[in-house]
Amino acid sequence: MYDIQITPAARKQLDKLDKQIQHRLQPKIDELAIEPRPHGVKKLAGKDDLYRVRVSDFRILYTIEDDRLIVLVVKIADRKQVYS
Repeated sequence: MYDIQITPAARKQLDKLDKQIQHRLQPKIDELAIEPRPHGVKKLAGKDDLYRVRVSDFRILYTIEDDRLIVLVVKIADRKQVYS
């Protein structure tokens, strides 16, 4: 089981979202503790160890530290803004 850590910046991004959206995103974040590379996950090209998981129009970007069993969520945003 992996430990989920959320950067302060990602926590702010999550907290700014509508409560309904937060309730859709949080279970997906929690699932990463069990399976950090779920079906549908994409490793981002040109980025070292950065993964993306989709939840509707939102994206959760994170890194995986297999040696320490840590999933670090670094960004949560709408698909139009997440890669900028």
